[in-house]
Amino acid sequence: MGTCPACGSPVPDDATACPSCGETMPEETASFAPIEEPAPRAVVQQPSSDGPLLVVRKGPEVGERFYLDRPRLTIGRDPGADIFLNDITVSRAHAALEVGAGEVVVKDEGSLNGVYVNGVSVDRAVLRTGDQVQIGRFQMVFMSGGTE
Repeated sequence: MGTCPACGSPVPDDATACPSCGETMPEETASFAPIEEPAPRAVVQQPSSDGPLLVVRKGPEVGERFYLDRPRLTIGRDPGADIFLNDITVSRAHAALEVGAGEVVVKDEGSLNGVYVNGVSVDRAVLRTGDQVQIGRFQMVFMSGGTE
């Protein structure tokens, strides 16, 4: 039980006004311990002979795997693209991947929404294991599969 700051009368803890004088009681702010977010998990590259691949982590088709098994692959909304990403945020001919010489390069092919690697807009970038590739609403993680 508290007391009224105006008249000093006893006031029940759940009262919003003093029963004696009608003075509005000040509200208290509840306190709590902030929730700690778990540390982000690192992408662990398992030894693989499958070669490089992209795995969709966010957006449509979560979990979809795209194996980079040719020297050049196209990415886009065109059903004829090697990596077909069916979403309006993806251009018909959005990007291309070039696989060879121990590296994988992603290139923007003049898309409207751009290509992002680890949150940075790029025209061209060499991918490394764990890189996040964003094309439209699709966020994919790159895994080298032994090319690095």
